[in-house]
Amino acid sequence: MSDVGQSRDELVQAFQESMRHVAATVYAVTTMDGGQRYGILATAVSSLSFDPPSLLVCVNRRASLHDPLERAERFCVNVLGLGNRDVAEHFMRPDADRFAVGTWEQHAGVPVLGSAQSSLICRTVHRHEFGTHTIFIGELLTAKHRQDATPLTYFDRDYIDISEAPRKHPQER
Repeated sequence: MSDVGQSRDELVQAFQESMRHVAATVYAVTTMDGGQRYGILATAVSSLSFDPPSLLVCVNRRASLHDPLERAERFCVNVLGLGNRDVAEHFMRPDADRFAVGTWEQHAGVPVLGSAQSSLICRTVHRHEFGTHTIFIGELLTAKHRQDATPLTYFDRDYIDISEAPRKHPQER
């Protein structure tokens, strides 16, 4: 790679284009603050550790969820499945009541999507600011998983169905 001399704008554009071509699971990250529900769609979520079970959630400081999440003690990472595309599309509408679509319940003080592929309720144990985002580290309090779900996956500005991708079995590799 001889592009060490890229301008900042060229670098940002190349990074954005590169990340558009990384398939990512779609998450609805939710919390409660002052009796109000808050949530955003995210793809910057990752497992961190199995001991203790924990997650990283990266949230832009300009996002509507950021300040409530800063104050909250708990949050939920709802792993969206293919059947939750309507929830994802509704969450993307800027002025919509994000919780008007889907069956939302409250568990451990946070909104949980009843039809999510998985719901991971965490206690916030650390926050770290970097660039435009805050990295929230959550220690898992409770988890629920549906065996029959396929994750909603985002790739190149669209949702894709990874269950239709050809699969190779270990003996075929």
